[in-house]
Amino acid sequence: MSDLIQKLEQSIENLENKAAKIYFFVQDTKGNAKASVRYIYEMAMTLKKLGYNPHILHEKSDYFGVQDWLGNSYMELPHITVEGQNLQIAPEDTIVVPELFGYVMSQVANLPCAKIVLCQSYDYIFETLQPGQTWTQFGFNKCITTSESMKDYISKTMRGCSIDVLEPTLFESFQKSKFPAKPIVAIHTREQRDSINFIKSFYAKFPQYRWISFRDMRALSQKEFAEVLKDCMVSVWVDDVSSFGTFPLESMACGVPVIGKAPSLVPNWISENNGIWIQEKTRLQDILADYIQNWLEDNVSINLYEGGINTAEKYKGQEKFESTLSNLFEGYSSIRIENFNAELNKQQEEQKV
Repeated sequence: MSDLIQKLEQSIENLENKAAKIYFFVQDTKGNAKASVRYIYEMAMTLKKLGYNPHILHEKSDYFGVQDWLGNSYMELPHITVEGQNLQIAPEDTIVVPELFGYVMSQVANLPCAKIVLCQSYDYIFETLQPGQTWTQFGFNKCITTSESMKDYISKTMRGCSIDVLEPTLFESFQKSKFPAKPIVAIHTREQRDSINFIKSFYAKFPQYRWISFRDMRALSQKEFAEVLKDCMVSVWVDDVSSFGTFPLESMACGVPVIGKAPSLVPNWISENNGIWIQEKTRLQDILADYIQNWLEDNVSINLYEGGINTAEKYKGQEKFESTLSNLFEGYSSIRIENFNAELNKQQEEQKV
């Protein structure tokens, strides 16, 4: 029996037994909470639960980790650094690379393994690609994204790439508080300077509300984030390039109404009855001031609360996330097993001649 046939049989066995490695490349947030990184870890943890063999792949040996904001259990996943290592990736393995890391895609183009793009932001797709470059030329013919609107956008820019949707899930810790809300405004923006400028301009424009507190939702652990959010009377969200919008959904799950500027690529879940959505960012302070006055007069529509809670309910629990992820990777494995079997049969026939 030739070495090639033995290797093909071993690859098929590893895929069938879920022993083939699945490498998830992640960025180092230096201990800062980030929804896109949490999503990757949640995928890896769920695949481990399903019996697969996931590994976290990071660039530098001084990787900070996610224990401070996600918890120690996520760091129990196998972690491998690229720096200074001769990474051994087998043909049956899979590497999953976020859309931001176009330069990583070019570096792994010649690896014999399966390659998948994990695209969570349309704004980063071409960030590190050279003009004219596409994912498929590096062997990345499959993509996982977070919403149907993202799938539609990607399909028009990355032709020839097969795209699957895996919607994020909300932690069960995001629940409505049994206590009345406090006069605190939760604010979350992509750039911290936007939060600071919003708060300063709001106090300048409405000095009568200087007694109202703002809470920038950065630098909090997942548990702290949920606890702080429960106490707030309203959330303000500004993220023009968001493709899904985890923060507003987490707010809704806590029974906290959302005032937000709708992103350029409007998420599928946004509707007129689950938040106060505007197109002009300069109007946010005025809308917030009106909301505060209505809140003080106990005049906020119950429909706003109920609409948000009903929307968030669709994204709570692990069942749908786990089922979708399981179906995706079962499908990926089945196709690859077929391909390996076809090559194996070909090699066996050639050896008979």
